[in-house]
Amino acid sequence: MTLLLIALAGGAGAATRFVVDGVVRSWARTALPLGTIFINFSGSLLMGILAGLVMSHQAPESLQLILGTGFLGGYTTFSTASLETVRLVQSGRTGLALLNGVGTMAACVGAAAAGVGLVLLF
Repeated sequence: MTLLLIALAGGAGAATRFVVDGVVRSWARTALPLGTIFINFSGSLLMGILAGLVMSHQAPESLQLILGTGFLGGYTTFSTASLETVRLVQSGRTGLALLNGVGTMAACVGAAAAGVGLVLLF
């Protein structure tokens, strides 16, 4: 049953990613892939919050499996971020590629830490 719930949540996360990326792209027209950055940042923050809830025994581990592995695994996208960074390099936008690759990684790690910290603070 857990496997089925993870799969369903993963599909919902992927569909949510598609919608959110489309909204952000229609709002901000730039070479920097802001949709993917926003998705990975918000997903990392939510994963941190979820992990904090599980670590502090405020939520069951099964919730982290279903929402974390399933929904947030389908929602966030490291592979797309990597490909977009390569495309920026190929188009001669090395500075944007560096900002996208390194900046996104740093921001997402910070967001995950902030999520855990917020839960453990309260």
